Amino acid sequence: MPQNELTPSAHVDTFCRDNLPPRELWPQFCFDVPEVHYPERLNAATVLLDDVIDGMPGGADRPCVLATDGTRWTYGELRARANRVAHVLVEDLGLVPGNRVLLRGPNNPWLVAVWFAVLKAGGVVVPTMPMLRPKELAAIGEVGRFDIAICDHRFTEDLLRAGVKDLRTFTYGGAVEGLADITALAESKPDVFDDVDTAADDVSMLAFTSGTTGRPKATMHFHRDILANADTFSRYVLQPRADDVFIGTPPIAFTFGLGGLVVFPLRVGASTLMVEKATPEQLADLVAEHGATVCFTAPTAYRAMLAKGKAPQLRTLRRAVSAGEHLPRDTWERVNEETGLRLIDGIGSTEMLHIFISAADDDIRPGSTGRPVPGYQAKIVDKAGRDAPDGTPGRLAVKGPTGCRYLADERQVLYVQDGWNLTGDTFIRDEDGYFWYQARSDDMIISSGYNISPGPRSRRRSSPTPRSWSARSWAPRTRTGGTWSRPTSCRAAGSPRSAGRRARRRCARRSRTTSRGSSRPTSTRGRSTSSTPSRAPRPARCSASCCAGRPRRAPPRDPGQRHPRRRLVRHRRRRALPPLRGHPLGRGGRERAAHHAGPAAALRRRAPRALRGGLPRPLGCGSATR
Repeated sequence: MPQNELTPSAHVDTFCRDNLPPRELWPQFCFDVPEVHYPERLNAATVLLDDVIDGMPGGADRPCVLATDGTRWTYGELRARANRVAHVLVEDLGLVPGNRVLLRGPNNPWLVAVWFAVLKAGGVVVPTMPMLRPKELAAIGEVGRFDIAICDHRFTEDLLRAGVKDLRTFTYGGAVEGLADITALAESKPDVFDDVDTAADDVSMLAFTSGTTGRPKATMHFHRDILANADTFSRYVLQPRADDVFIGTPPIAFTFGLGGLVVFPLRVGASTLMVEKATPEQLADLVAEHGATVCFTAPTAYRAMLAKGKAPQLRTLRRAVSAGEHLPRDTWERVNEETGLRLIDGIGSTEMLHIFISAADDDIRPGSTGRPVPGYQAKIVDKAGRDAPDGTPGRLAVKGPTGCRYLADERQVLYVQDGWNLTGDTFIRDEDGYFWYQARSDDMIISSGYNISPGPRSRRRSSPTPRSWSARSWAPRTRTGGTWSRPTSCRAAGSPRSAGRRARRRCARRSRTTSRGSSRPTSTRGRSTSSTPSRAPRPARCSASCCAGRPRRAPPRDPGQRHPRRRLVRHRRRRALPPLRGHPLGRGGRERAAHHAGPAAALRRRAPRALRGGLPRPLGCGSATR
């Protein structure tokens, strides 16, 4: 397999090949198993559809794509519909090889047919999630520069609102005013099509990473890459059979779903059930209803099915794959105890296309992700990129027949280093070669298979605030008489409850800056500096709404404790302004308005919602004297 140069391309539109990263920034590819030695000219759609039909007895009549509404397409029917749509793309829409075609819709048979049609016509397919909003669609449109969009008729509104430049939009499955239905256009087309003779290293798909914030990254995958995961993980670990029925919840826009619900079953002549949307309990009922034998979903779904008492509905399964997030040992053991299934755990990524570390059957060690899939290599490296010894946590580095190639993105140098793909995960490798997941190496949050990036603004402020940090470091200082003081609030992040009574009394005395009825400053012990006796001071009451007028309690302050981000929230001393009559906040409103708009309040507004509970609330306090 050539390593240093690309073979002649069949693409007329060379946008994708022109925007591949420089060759020196590519990962090193390994073709260690014979199944991934492909010819130079290769079209993935031809191999997965036409070659399966021609190579299996009764191939055209075998069940292929099923749906929950009773739809049942055979392999021959899927090929005929894909060929008709390919004719529409080329003859009516003017698609040329290399044009990018965006697909938008939930998992259903027509989405699969259009996916094959784009590849047959030599286009570059770009599957996207139907949950994407206009802003996100506009962002990926700017990156991918799509020529055509084919959208489920129920999801066109947000796509049209995105306003992607020069994008021609068509629907399938139903009519939408002002948009042509590509399925209606295909009815009069022939069901035979000459597939474009693409190169094995022609770009076949743009897969956008699943992060819901931040600038999207488009990973470019060749025609050979689509087959490589079927000929490594699926062949050696999953081991599907022609009589299998596949089912799962991940959308085809995820490479996890594309492989598990389209590529893997069709590679062996099996059938697949397309599920548009289902809760875990509904998924279990569908497994029983359709006799599914192979299931792809996340660990949370398996736990939910057991919690709803759906273990009996899973009796027909012989393989159950868990990916998208870490599979805890207790979840694996509970599923095994109640159903007899040995969950196949695995880790993959959009950049690598599918799973590259896994284990099945007797090779499974509960709690471990597994060992490298045949055809892949994996190791643990430290922060400097040096090999880490076994038993030491470090960054996961992988290489194999697939790898990361971002479309014109400077982040290529972060994912690929020294020929290895760095996935952003922290693992430990034991002496037997098993990999044990520890955490994410970056600040990405993974939830049921979705990668959520906190974004550039909240990334600087995403550290939760321990309650032991002094609340006084967050409070703006106000001038009262001749001294400066930081007022405190009863609801500020303060001392733990274990603080001693003596410490609380001492800090309460420090917080009192004036005596009631006197405007002269006092010492930190609460005694008036004037020779005129004054009434004994008592704790002032916070008049802000967050404190509801409760007495102010000062937290004990450890002088050695400092906020680790104090430089971000430090601000200049602010002179207390005289009360403004008629201010919406009432007496002393200027001070409270300035305080509630201070850095602490801004920090809580900008922090991710999941982390807001650990951050201090705005200190609800007016002026210290009235």
